[in-house]
Amino acid sequence: MKVFLGACIVLLSCLSTAADAERLRMATTTSIDNSGLLAVLNPPFEKKHDVKLDVIAVGTGKAIRLGHNGDVDLIFVHAPAAEKAFVESGAGIERMPVMHNDFVIVGPATDPAGIKTANNIKAAMTKLRGSKSIFVSRGDDSGTHKKEKSLWQMIGAAPVGKWYLAVGQSMSAVLRIADDKDGYTLTDRGTYLAYKDKLELNITFENDTALFNPYHIIMVNPAKHPHVKIDLARQYSAFIRSKEGQDLIRNFKVNGEVLFHPDVIK
Repeated sequence: MKVFLGACIVLLSCLSTAADAERLRMATTTSIDNSGLLAVLNPPFEKKHDVKLDVIAVGTGKAIRLGHNGDVDLIFVHAPAAEKAFVESGAGIERMPVMHNDFVIVGPATDPAGIKTANNIKAAMTKLRGSKSIFVSRGDDSGTHKKEKSLWQMIGAAPVGKWYLAVGQSMSAVLRIADDKDGYTLTDRGTYLAYKDKLELNITFENDTALFNPYHIIMVNPAKHPHVKIDLARQYSAFIRSKEGQDLIRNFKVNGEVLFHPDVIK
């Protein structure tokens, strides 16, 4: 009985400690969360500062809206134009580079749209639309969706028809749908590499400068939302941009593949 009571006291003590830890709220993209990077990046910071990171993984558009509303302390996203607008509106401060990867188009090995032979992204998008091959879109105002829309705008032709499926799902879900339907989709390379072993999709177009995909961290402006934990948010920003944080990003791999490249400390 004494042993049981002692174990209960220890357990209650641990739960109390966890509950008492200060909490930092961060909205980030599903592409970062799905990759598994945060499971490696966040624990060292939490231990060092005795803090618990509450991560909300959504599309970049929703992450920015959470920042606008003051529902989080900082955002970690990948849509440069929307990020700049967020800061220029006064809702965010101290937008800092963290890392990058790139976007790729993935599709069936048979490549019915013939985009493997495209010389540039404009030609690839033109072939996709012309072939009417199934294309699965995030359709959720995420950073990936914003990039996709800019690519259609590049060729001056909206994707209209039964072949174009806007599903409003996360990147991992979209990859599964495209895989099931033998379709194409635009994805960040990191999420594709994280799920590649579960898919039959292949990279059908890559390595165009228009597909560069940078990630930035931005703090919510405490002048607009006084309850924001700006000091703690600034410490997190400093940590992931420090040598320790950048090394964690650089060394993070899935099946031997590098998913993200640090942008602060090379």
